[in-house]
Amino acid sequence: MAEISAIVLVGGLGTRLRPVTYTVPKQLIPIAGQCALYHAFDVLPPSVGKIGLACGYKAEEIELYLKRHPYPTPVEVVREETPLGTGGGMKNAERFATDPFVLLNGDVVSGVDVEAMLSLLEERKAFGVMSLYKVDDTSPYGVAELDPEGRIQRFVEKPPKDQSPSPWINAGAGVWRRDVLSAIPAGKVVSFEREIVPDILPKGVYGFCFKNWWEDAGTPERVLNAQRLLFDHPDRRRTPWTTPEGKDVHPPVAVGKDCQVVGRKVGPYVTLGDGVILEEGCIVEDSILMDGVRVGKGAMVVHSILGPGYAVPPETIVEKECRALENGPASDWRHP
Repeated sequence: MAEISAIVLVGGLGTRLRPVTYTVPKQLIPIAGQCALYHAFDVLPPSVGKIGLACGYKAEEIELYLKRHPYPTPVEVVREETPLGTGGGMKNAERFATDPFVLLNGDVVSGVDVEAMLSLLEERKAFGVMSLYKVDDTSPYGVAELDPEGRIQRFVEKPPKDQSPSPWINAGAGVWRRDVLSAIPAGKVVSFEREIVPDILPKGVYGFCFKNWWEDAGTPERVLNAQRLLFDHPDRRRTPWTTPEGKDVHPPVAVGKDCQVVGRKVGPYVTLGDGVILEEGCIVEDSILMDGVRVGKGAMVVHSILGPGYAVPPETIVEKECRALENGPASDWRHP
């Protein structure tokens, strides 16, 4: 196949991951030893030769990260001066679109086969193909109703649970003909899912249903579940994580540079950023500790996300929390 491009949507504010996202865009939160954004990129097939990031919130932080940690495929940030929504973001990055092109949500991790989606697009001579994943509660997502041939007959964004047309949701990856962008007005706030997709279904849009694994990493609970899934489904395209040796380490554990790990129990399902210090007797399980975090003697961190530089006092329990050093109080997502 000739070289094609991808447009990746990374415009969200990450409000459900505050206070961490006051300083760190959600796409740069490290999950299983690699930032969430790069995990999203990893589903792209070799035929993708360039990536355009439709980027809003903290675009400068993402640009800096790309310079310091280059991804193997060339990536360019396309900034939005004001939020444009999913459709407006696509239109703003139109110059990156080949025919066809891949569209990704930058906070979704999954095992979807985009190469197979491209093959389906050609086989059916389709206008587009959307990845679909089966869930119990469809209300937070866009939902597709399929005919027996797999063609999408109806698409409803975030329907009430009792009015959902099917259990198959938009899983955040699609392949589209470039002409889809002509349906989006320039310079306006547009929801691709609400305002564009229902009107283009007559052109021939198919669903690609997959069942292996998927997560929308938009809340603390989902970020940690995404980490468990990524650890359990290693991919040769990812940089292998480093796990420290020792009887107190329970893999999988991903460890950054210059960490001091002397805790009583570390893991499973833990990511430690660069320069993390775990003091004697502490316990860390099922958590993400970003660069420079320090966990004091005898403290416990479980099912939690700690932003850069955060310090947990000795003998403290942090459970099911999202905490950060600056710009806002700690949040306990057990009590939204």
